[in-house]
Amino acid sequence: MPKRRRRNRSPRRSRWISWWVLWRIPVLLTVLMLAWWFLYRPIAANMGEWSRVSQRFDICGTRGRGFACVSDGDTVTLGYGSEARRIRLTGFDAPEIEGACPAESAAALRAQAELRAWLNRGTFEWDGGADPPRDRYGRELRAVRRTAPDGSRQTLADHMIAADLAEGPGPWERQDWCD
Repeated sequence: MPKRRRRNRSPRRSRWISWWVLWRIPVLLTVLMLAWWFLYRPIAANMGEWSRVSQRFDICGTRGRGFACVSDGDTVTLGYGSEARRIRLTGFDAPEIEGACPAESAAALRAQAELRAWLNRGTFEWDGGADPPRDRYGRELRAVRRTAPDGSRQTLADHMIAADLAEGPGPWERQDWCD
């Protein structure tokens, strides 16, 4: 009787191993990205160079405005004319004053007033140091926070989003201001 040949199982096994590796790599990368997003990113955000600001802010476009003013719900201006510094405050997106509908414009004016009130409550800090990053319009990009006497910190972004005057940075946090 002829001997039966045993099948070589290595091709089958290598297919199983390759499938196992293929689905594990994306899962591992996703876990690493989520860990970075939730663990390291907040720590890194606090490590940058923060500057203390104690300016009084007016509303831009008003007669006799001061050196610092609030342009809209997420932008401030320091200075006058062509030498003015425009600063986009990051971590949130406020509605536009020249919005798509009257409801968006009204929400934008409320956001502008609340931004001014928050900035005028006292000294705050913004990041970026002397040479902050800039957006495609040339505006400085800065995150803003305030440290309470007990040592706790409140970010402007969290305040504006909690007050329902702005949307968060993620695509799942978009609002339709015209509803």
